[in-house]
Amino acid sequence: MLLTVLAFLLVLGVVIFVHELGHFLAAKAVGIGVPRFSIGFGPATPLRATWRGTEYVVAWLPLGGYVKMASREEQEAMAGVEGGATEPEYPPDQLFESKPLLARMLVISAGVIMNVLFAWAAYAGLAGVLGRAEDPTTRVAVDETLLPERARALAAVPRGAQIVRVNGDTARSWNVVFNAIADATTPRLRFDFAGDLDPVIVDVPGTDTDDRVALLGAVRPLYPPVIGPMSPGMPAAESGLESGDSIIALNGEPVAAFNDLTPVVEASVGDTVLLTVLRRGEEMVFAVVPVERTVPDPTTGEDTQRGRIGVDPLVDYIRTDYGLVGAIGAGAGRVWDDLGLIWFTLKGIVTGSVSRRELGGPILIGQLAGQMARVGFAPLLAFMAMISVNLAVINLLPIPVLDGGHLVFLLAEGVMGRPLPLEWRMRLIQVGLVLILALMIFVFRNDILRLVGA
Repeated sequence: MLLTVLAFLLVLGVVIFVHELGHFLAAKAVGIGVPRFSIGFGPATPLRATWRGTEYVVAWLPLGGYVKMASREEQEAMAGVEGGATEPEYPPDQLFESKPLLARMLVISAGVIMNVLFAWAAYAGLAGVLGRAEDPTTRVAVDETLLPERARALAAVPRGAQIVRVNGDTARSWNVVFNAIADATTPRLRFDFAGDLDPVIVDVPGTDTDDRVALLGAVRPLYPPVIGPMSPGMPAAESGLESGDSIIALNGEPVAAFNDLTPVVEASVGDTVLLTVLRRGEEMVFAVVPVERTVPDPTTGEDTQRGRIGVDPLVDYIRTDYGLVGAIGAGAGRVWDDLGLIWFTLKGIVTGSVSRRELGGPILIGQLAGQMARVGFAPLLAFMAMISVNLAVINLLPIPVLDGGHLVFLLAEGVMGRPLPLEWRMRLIQVGLVLILALMIFVFRNDILRLVGA
């Protein structure tokens, strides 16, 4: 729980800081006074300081932030959000409304731009440092018990069949297969197999997240029975097994694939499992006692207790190292993919093709951040980048209060040749606040229903 809370605060804190830093730097660049830079809303915590005329604050409600700019027109508008703070006097040339229209549009857009640039830099950095690792396995094992009803045709695929193409793309690795199944923008999946097997076509609407997850759990790569990395302190490592050992029998029964271990180990908590392995031409038998671990159920997603020995198959990953240009390109590609998925989801919510139950709020973000943190820093940073892109897109929605709403006001000013009356803007902002509050209540409701399994 502590790790989840800390990961949640880190993810939201960083993406909010990056967003507000964009507004702040742009405002300073065009000469607008900035009395306050706040991470969070409401009254300030003791974490506050003033430097060069700007008060830097961490507020108690960590679900956003703001950069208060010098503006005579709206001096009173944000007082409630700021916890009653007042704005010092600024010279007329440092007021927001005194700046040219394009300068004001730049300041309003800078938060979104900064979020996208941060995500691009994070993705590019991960690509540059880690490169790309692809699992060359394309032979498949289908678990019929996990197949969603729409994908029952895959039950006829024999164990060990090799996927050669997915939706016409060459299946050079399991990454290609996984990404195709997970791609919510593709409602139809066509699997082509080596040999004389007929293609299998599956219709899974991209909006049906449950079916997508179930399909990812049911269609698994079939690995040779060779031991790979082992978790320190877990039964496999403690038993004397070594990476590279070939498993030839489990409890005396022949083993054809590494996947054969899973059902036996999961059901054998506290019982002795005998693994017969071949090591440098010599047969050896090791006694391993699986320990109980909490893992997500592949069907329901709920936590369940399963046996684990802490061993993974040996996979000879294909690694690609990016140069500087390649890493920058890979980062841009990841941002573009995120934008495409967000656009697909928003469009689906508006048209009704995507269930509104798919929307998640802070609780879901916290849960996912905690899961990523437990896996490692790289997945957490990638998740942070994805949330940053989401924040950028959401802020561009033409809702008063959000950056997109303020840009609409400025575009209207450009067309009309004068600003919208302040009273109109304040009333529209009030409507925007109501919409945002209603959305927050709705996503909190979705999060709570997920927690209770409703």
